[in-house]
Amino acid sequence: MNVVYTDGACRGNPGPGGWAWAVSSEHYGSGAEAHTTNQRMELRAVLEALRVLGTDDLEVVSDSSYVVKCFHDRWYEGWRGRGWRNTQGRPVANRDLWEPLIDQVMTAQTVRFRWVKGHAGEPLNEFVDLLATAAADRQRGESRLPAPPT
Repeated sequence: MNVVYTDGACRGNPGPGGWAWAVSSEHYGSGAEAHTTNQRMELRAVLEALRVLGTDDLEVVSDSSYVVKCFHDRWYEGWRGRGWRNTQGRPVANRDLWEPLIDQVMTAQTVRFRWVKGHAGEPLNEFVDLLATAAADRQRGESRLPAPPT
């Protein structure tokens, strides 16, 4: 099984944001948006990883309980059944990202999600955090390149 780490970051919430995914310190991707939220960047990281890596036999590791719980607790079933409304009857936030992500996961051979505690010293999780933060900082005109994990 292939493993990809994903993360999103936001400077202000909302504010400039960045997303990143990494399979290794040599195989990764990142990007940014000028005005977004942290949750949108967490979702975008997973969506972009799946677009590049495909969806067969993949484990997505994220420190976002928002992302992981959707799939572990099957939130998407309730959202779809309620016409994309949450349990309070309001429209589901970030539906424009959730729909394509859920569609990709549901049509996949095997995609698993695993939660990992953020900032706990796991090298690739720390690396994607640095990549996402650096992408967000570039949106603010700051420039710094993260060091690859050791």
